[in-house]
Amino acid sequence: MSTKIPLLVLNSLSSAHQAQIAEVYDMTYAFDPAARAAAIAEHGKKFRAVLTIGVIGITPEEIAAMPALELICCLGAGYEGVPLEVTRARGIATANGAGTNDDCVADHAFGLLIGIVREFRKLDRLCREGVWREAIPQPPNVSGKKLGILGLGTIGQKIAKRAAAFDMEIGYHNRKPREGAAHRYFDDLKSLAAWADFLVLAAPGGPATRHLVNAEVLDALGPQGYLVSIGRGSVVDTEALASALREHRIAGAGLDVYESEPNRPEPLVGLDNVLLTPHMAGWSPEATQKSVDHFLANAEGHFAGRGVLTPI
Repeated sequence: MSTKIPLLVLNSLSSAHQAQIAEVYDMTYAFDPAARAAAIAEHGKKFRAVLTIGVIGITPEEIAAMPALELICCLGAGYEGVPLEVTRARGIATANGAGTNDDCVADHAFGLLIGIVREFRKLDRLCREGVWREAIPQPPNVSGKKLGILGLGTIGQKIAKRAAAFDMEIGYHNRKPREGAAHRYFDDLKSLAAWADFLVLAAPGGPATRHLVNAEVLDALGPQGYLVSIGRGSVVDTEALASALREHRIAGAGLDVYESEPNRPEPLVGLDNVLLTPHMAGWSPEATQKSVDHFLANAEGHFAGRGVLTPI
């Protein structure tokens, strides 16, 4: 019988990362729904730890089927799929991977911003068709503009750092001002959108942020404004965004997260003023390795009695 602590993994991992974790834990890998259900039904009573991600999460019913469970870790920063009221009532420790992929996400956010403002998608197509620059309207600068950030957390701060290198004026909206932040605070999102040339969404998901970006906010951003979303898809009202893009009530958008994921965002796919990526902002070899290492450190701290590094 193994003396390793039983661990259930619910998110996708490479074979190399599975092997890294299996060196330390008695790991059951159950990424697809059928394997997940079977693992919990057959072995739920033994699991002491679960590794998941925010968008996959874990249900109250699954937690109830694991009476020995004492630790739930999310591999990335998000944890919206973890029922914290249940974990707290049970005394289950929870942790996330805050800080492990923030550089990667911030890089991707700026890639989306530059790509949509400078119209890379359209320019690539026209160049391949043999159309040269004199026949193309000039896209605007990115540098020197006003950047609004919804959610000045670790990722939002990395985005602000990159914006400063582009000589941008930076504003932000959180539930309350962030202590020590040097940037202008807006106490409501609509005012931030009206002020900004570019609005970047780096807020977490969940009921409190659902559809914060609605038709009213998009109209405040205006026909010269651009939206970038790299937080959670639920923050944006997809139908309202599609309407604003179709009617050119905003200039364009770059998105990495969607309400419909992993299914494609049908209202947006036929529009040419939006740049779409499949929730890849936080994925790079460097970020993934860092997140796996961080999970192992969180778990080791918990089971050694020191506590996790990044509690939720």
